[in-house]
Amino acid sequence: MRTITQALVIASVALLALSAHAAPGNSDDDMDKLLLDKGLLSQIGQVRQSVTNKASELVVNAMGFLGVPYKWGGNSAETGFDCSGFVRAIYEQSVGLLLPRKAEQQAAATQKIEKTDLKPGDLVFFNTMRRAFSHVGIYIGDGKFIHSPRAGSEVRVESMGLSYWQHRFDGARRVSAAQPAQAAITSMPVAALPAASPFSTFSSDN
Repeated sequence: MRTITQALVIASVALLALSAHAAPGNSDDDMDKLLLDKGLLSQIGQVRQSVTNKASELVVNAMGFLGVPYKWGGNSAETGFDCSGFVRAIYEQSVGLLLPRKAEQQAAATQKIEKTDLKPGDLVFFNTMRRAFSHVGIYIGDGKFIHSPRAGSEVRVESMGLSYWQHRFDGARRVSAAQPAQAAITSMPVAALPAASPFSTFSSDN
């Protein structure tokens, strides 16, 4: 898909350049017609729609787990989820990408974006345990995110506009659609990683 997208973008830029030299006053309609004549407009639309569909599918899939209880170290609906286990499971099931197990590792393995650039399916991170990237959720749009918050709670949707989350927001990340399924896995085994306390107000991951 990445190769197709790059080829379409290059072709579009080339056609735009040719059109600009031939007729500097051409409108967007003229450009659309040119792309349509070359059979590229529908292909570009299909690529965009595919990306949109994937994001929508991921969010819908995540919403299907509302109410699943929090479980420290959990990574399935049967056992329950902690925050990073939930994110990892959703990405693996929805788009076939296997992210690292811990929230801070997920932050390190994904692309940093501005808060203003957030789109459904992006990851949002928070400092809930006095350390960076100690909590993670999935942005679903309209300033809201879905996550598995803490012991005694369950997967739910919350607003990033709440004071608690505003003060603890740590950054946003985007998972590359071109990322191989195993590329995000770190070399360090999960068993060797230090475990966070399950008794924290907002347990993060493990």
